[in-house]
Amino acid sequence: MPTKKKPQVTAAERPTAAARDRRREILDTAAEVFAEQGYNATTVRKIADHAGMLAGSLYYHFDSKESMLEEILRTFLDELWSGYDTVLAAGLGPRATLEALVTESFREIDRHRAAVAIFQKESRQLVAQDRFEFLAASQRRFEKAWLATLERGVAERVFRADLDVRLTYRFVRDTVWVAASWYRPGGQHSPEEIARQYLSMVLDGIAVRI
Repeated sequence: MPTKKKPQVTAAERPTAAARDRRREILDTAAEVFAEQGYNATTVRKIADHAGMLAGSLYYHFDSKESMLEEILRTFLDELWSGYDTVLAAGLGPRATLEALVTESFREIDRHRAAVAIFQKESRQLVAQDRFEFLAASQRRFEKAWLATLERGVAERVFRADLDVRLTYRFVRDTVWVAASWYRPGGQHSPEEIARQYLSMVLDGIAVRI
């Protein structure tokens, strides 16, 4: 059976650079409004007001606030996993892997602070919708990667033998991502510096003392 050719997109149908930039600006604005006011309390009109446009004009770019939220969260998670996968494929020791994962996490907070805040506040209720099931899948993958790193550290005697890896995972997860509530890009400390300070506190508690 001959394969069906995909319809060609004409030059007129391709989004212009200006349209892509405007779309990105709208998503950035929507992310800030969702993070500040909550997803349920945010209407398309509120997003349009903050973006300086009419609500009807916003529908030219997105068909609903659900579409905006999905793209915001998918973009954040795609970038997060791109960084995490690079770290996990690097063949580093468990301590270096943990350090790199923490550093990559703070970099993502720097890039997507509002998206991280939304994920923290809204994911529990969003995963009940089929459209946002990818959040639960990402969380399971996240937990597996971190637990494996901690378990490897205990097995290789890099981390303490009495370490409760699941409790440690929860502590690291929560204390890293809560930074989205206070971190502001362009502040006094870079994400790398924050990660370094954070790691110096955490690792003194779980690394084997020599």
